[in-house]
Amino acid sequence: MQFIDQADIEVEAGKGGDGIVAFRREKYVPAGGPAGGNGGKGGSIYFRAVEDLQTLLDFRYNHKFKAGNGTRGGPNNCTGANGKDLIIDVPCGTIIYDAQTGDVIGDLTQPQQTVLVAAGGKGGLGNKHFLSNRNRAPEYALPGLDGEIKLLRLELKLLAEVGIIGLPNAGKSTLISALSAARPKIADYPFTTLIPNLGVVRKPTGDGTVFADIPGLIEGASSGAGLGHDFLRHIERTRVLLHLIDATSENIINDYKTIQQELKAYGRSLVERPQIIALNKIDAVDTDVDLDALATQLNHLSHAKVYLVSAATRTGLEELMQEVWRVLDEMNAIDESSLLTSVVV
Repeated sequence: MQFIDQADIEVEAGKGGDGIVAFRREKYVPAGGPAGGNGGKGGSIYFRAVEDLQTLLDFRYNHKFKAGNGTRGGPNNCTGANGKDLIIDVPCGTIIYDAQTGDVIGDLTQPQQTVLVAAGGKGGLGNKHFLSNRNRAPEYALPGLDGEIKLLRLELKLLAEVGIIGLPNAGKSTLISALSAARPKIADYPFTTLIPNLGVVRKPTGDGTVFADIPGLIEGASSGAGLGHDFLRHIERTRVLLHLIDATSENIINDYKTIQQELKAYGRSLVERPQIIALNKIDAVDTDVDLDALATQLNHLSHAKVYLVSAATRTGLEELMQEVWRVLDEMNAIDESSLLTSVVV
């Protein structure tokens, strides 16, 4: 399946049905009055978030969506049928923008969450509506109104609690495959990962936590270089960043600084997000390399404990995951405390 995380579409709500002019023509009713019914309301268009979609692929070739029109009113004060609403399913994490104004119409983060994006037109009034003491036999009715037409831009931001970041070939895909059932493409050359990969990692309690493997970033990614710039948005929703660094790199410190600079340049407070640093591929490091010294240098630079791991051999992963769970539990406790405080206030 192709991973599509942006799409431009047009939506058109249904037109309201026309009101009609009609009069009662019944036997033994000498003074039949106006009896033209109102038109039905046009169908509206809604977006709904669902869990079984992970991409906006459905919108790559289908760019226009239209709801049903309302039907015209009928005689004997019969109101026309409403047009059928159109509900469009999108992945959880989809943000809907008005393409012309840039305003956010909806941010669908919860399953079954829905948002109205285009309202159907009102049905026209039949001549029965205009009956009055001054006008006992109105001979006019109103047409139905057009439904809203909007140009929309859809943007998908993956919902994951932990985002795995790093330079190309740092071993991010190997790590997520070692921790979860995800099976991304793995090879010994840069830019193996061309799309974000999601994997569910089980906590010791049995609960699942979603990890996102983000395609490798390079210097200048925040301004459009490389592949990762298209996917930086996917770590905006993550709560913790797991920064993976290739221990076999010739300049580990520079690798760390490169990613930090890109996070800072991209903005959205990404650089301020809790980070866990891990030196990966320690099984491939030459025996004369002092890994503890490298970890100490990174510790002084990042002010965080640095974990020595090998995703390929699963060395050090248990200790690394214990730190991930600790940070997430700490953040959840802060959120719960803030919620209780706001309720009390």
